[in-house]
Amino acid sequence: MKKVLILCTGNSCRSIIGEALVNAFLKPSGIEAYSAGSEPKGEVNPNAVKVLEKMGAWRTGYRSKSVEEVMRYAPFDLVVTVCDNAKEACPLFPGDAKTVHVGFEDPDGKGYEAFVETAEQIKKRLLPKIEEEI
Repeated sequence: MKKVLILCTGNSCRSIIGEALVNAFLKPSGIEAYSAGSEPKGEVNPNAVKVLEKMGAWRTGYRSKSVEEVMRYAPFDLVVTVCDNAKEACPLFPGDAKTVHVGFEDPDGKGYEAFVETAEQIKKRLLPKIEEEI
């Protein structure tokens, strides 16, 4: 199983959505995702939960986590930053993890439709990029 770490700042919207979608759609082909935040909020945005539930990708175990917390799953085969702040703060990772950036607008503080759009963009742009890089 190849392991991907998806990073953003708060780990409450974009990276959680990315983790859930990778695990829902790419895990059967051998790719497993984890997510973390450089400054985790400690909770998942309710609109992120709602959009993932509607897509059939939400798991009750998903939660906002720090980079330090997910390092127990290292080494990672790929590290993906999904926001500019995480790209700048991205720590060095042990092993041969390749790091790429695929940025998405933050839906936090916006209505539900912004979360739908973000999830669709993540599915359309991030999943193929992960498959390409791994």
